[in-house]
Amino acid sequence: MPAARHLRLALLAGLAAGLLPGGAAAQGPAGWAAASRPTGGPARIAGGYGLGCIAGAVALPADGPGWQVVRLSRNRFWGHPQLVGYVRELAGRARSAGLPPLWIGDLGQPRGGPMPWGHASHQIGLDVDIWLDLNPKPALPPAARERIEVPSVVRPDGLAVDPARFTPAHATLIRLAAEHPAVDRIFVNPAIKQALCEVAPGASWLRRVRPWRGHDSHFHVRLRCPEGQPGCQPQAPVPQGDGCDASLAWWFTPEARQPPPRAHSPAPPPVLPAACAAVLSAP
Repeated sequence: MPAARHLRLALLAGLAAGLLPGGAAAQGPAGWAAASRPTGGPARIAGGYGLGCIAGAVALPADGPGWQVVRLSRNRFWGHPQLVGYVRELAGRARSAGLPPLWIGDLGQPRGGPMPWGHASHQIGLDVDIWLDLNPKPALPPAARERIEVPSVVRPDGLAVDPARFTPAHATLIRLAAEHPAVDRIFVNPAIKQALCEVAPGASWLRRVRPWRGHDSHFHVRLRCPEGQPGCQPQAPVPQGDGCDASLAWWFTPEARQPPPRAHSPAPPPVLPAACAAVLSAP
């Protein structure tokens, strides 16, 4: 079934069951993607990373000292002011460490919320993707950044990083990203986590670097809920330790590498926080 038709049927089913409020909040991912600009006023988060929204988001400039945003046509360069400040600070620290400018991928939509494609999270302005391309970069016009492709730094078999592509500079960048006190966790490919464990075993920042499928050509930074945001729903705390243990080894087992197919039983669409209806419908 085409994705668009599937989405329409799911939304209609949710409305019929009383699972979604009517009006703006029932528009689903397409409605959130259609919001071209943020609401006014101070930043206010409602919900969690995978089911929420944000009012008062701000834009990361397309260019800055040490970074260039890619694929600007997606209009996913919005986030909480703390996230935008984090990217600015990380780019500055990376420059001071002698690293080239960073390609910055998706943050979030102008009002957050679910996306039609690409991410299940990135909904409350606290997530950002940073690409693992540490080659020197010319300043490119926005149109040229629509076609940027970054190769994987992981071997095709997924069991280790590619030593020709994953370098000490990559480890430095991830360390700089993870050391920031506002970071909740960073998602990387399990092979990248394994490589970091080999070069920095026991490092305190490694606790926040978590293995996850994909993430072999970029890493995903997630900030903690900022202070003064009672509507922001945090994740469970990251486990103690550096994560270089049996929990990492599991990712290389047949169970993890060949998971059984998911059941395709229909499920009602998730319900966004009630506050998100006003965020999406605001002028």
